[in-house]
Amino acid sequence: MISTFHLPGRICSTSAIRDIASRANTPYTMICLKPDIEWIYLGQERMIQVLQMTGATMVYSDHFNKSLVDGQWSIGEAPVIDYQEGALRDDFEFGAVMLWDTEKLKALVAQMDAEYEFAGLYDLRLRATECTKEGCTMNEGVDLVHIPEYLYYEVESDTRKSGEKLFDYVDPRNRGVQIEMEQCVTAHLKRIGAYLKPGEYKELSVFSNQLSDYPVTASVIIPCKNRARTIADAIHSALSQKVREGYSFNVIVVDDNSTDGTAEIIKNLSLTLPTREGTPELIYIAQDKTWHAIGGNWNVAIHDPRCGKYAIQLDSDDTYFDETTVQRFIDAFEDEEGTKYGMVIGTYQLTNMDGEILPPGVIDHREWTDENGRNNALRINGLGAPRGFFVPLLRTINYPTTKYGEDYAVGLRISRDYPIGRIYDVVYNCRRWEDNSDANCDIVAMNRNNWYKDKLRTFELKARKD
Repeated sequence: MISTFHLPGRICSTSAIRDIASRANTPYTMICLKPDIEWIYLGQERMIQVLQMTGATMVYSDHFNKSLVDGQWSIGEAPVIDYQEGALRDDFEFGAVMLWDTEKLKALVAQMDAEYEFAGLYDLRLRATECTKEGCTMNEGVDLVHIPEYLYYEVESDTRKSGEKLFDYVDPRNRGVQIEMEQCVTAHLKRIGAYLKPGEYKELSVFSNQLSDYPVTASVIIPCKNRARTIADAIHSALSQKVREGYSFNVIVVDDNSTDGTAEIIKNLSLTLPTREGTPELIYIAQDKTWHAIGGNWNVAIHDPRCGKYAIQLDSDDTYFDETTVQRFIDAFEDEEGTKYGMVIGTYQLTNMDGEILPPGVIDHREWTDENGRNNALRINGLGAPRGFFVPLLRTINYPTTKYGEDYAVGLRISRDYPIGRIYDVVYNCRRWEDNSDANCDIVAMNRNNWYKDKLRTFELKARKD
């Protein structure tokens, strides 16, 4: 009843997928991405049952991970998440086992008209979510069905912490893979009517009548909560910036009810800073006790009347690369005709707390291009850092009030209608340490974060198709 085939992970060729389809000769086809799958009693039968009940193209399930720790096998739960239309990440986690309806699998493979070396399986599953019948009202994504039951054991070979895996997709060694994945998702967006053509943007000039309302050219925005160890470094880095004559900036620090002494450090710095002419102002905003998170802290800062025309990110545990970062952003935003970008994204390097470079080193997100960046943005989980914003525009969009993915949501929204500029030189030090919010997420937190970004993409796809 089941034809079983093994692939060496989700990075595989179109020819490998075609070979599977040609050799599948039973009603159901099982694709395994790892060896040594151990099934619970009647686990395969349950997969078949759900496939029959739902009429899905493919089903996948929760599972257990087995990992070898100090010579002993450790077993942990590995739940996965429901697929939705915005789950366009090429690293979406299905687990090691996918059970396909063979007839539907063969039909999808017959449609595959590109020859990929790496994106064969990605192409297949994107096509499985597309509504191809005339007048179809299917909610794309429902044909890939998640069974929230633990049906098998797989061996986990990558036991790194989440923070160590975070930058795999921007490792230069994976560049060839990334190019193919971009080509694949772009073709998918064209087929479902969500592709954005190059150069078709709204005019930023509609905001020109507001520009006299800004007291400084730029504001460095530092949201923080319980960062007593690092906040002083961030503030000193911001205040050390130099801008050319005719430009000005200030630093806005928003503290979200810290309890570790962070607020006292900020207050002491504001009292001890020199007040000579030309010294940038340090503005301290203390949040009330309601829910704010990072997004809410940004909203308070950008709507403050002291905020500048441009708002430039500085996380409370990071620093700028040198004293030119703010001016680099101003220069990137402007030309002789005024502001030309709704958002500018820089390049950062990964360091430890002592400033030593960590692999993969420089993260420049060169996968972003003027021609296709805003389409490819729907495939990846982040757009880069640091981020700068044209405040008159940002005030019409605002951040979602959340502590994860808020920057990605804003970036997607801006990219839909307005151009985004890039700085490909290093302007920022992203300092990795044990208190980074993504340093060591457990699987529940990772699933929650990934589900939220998939949901953001689902919202954005709907808007782009309409």
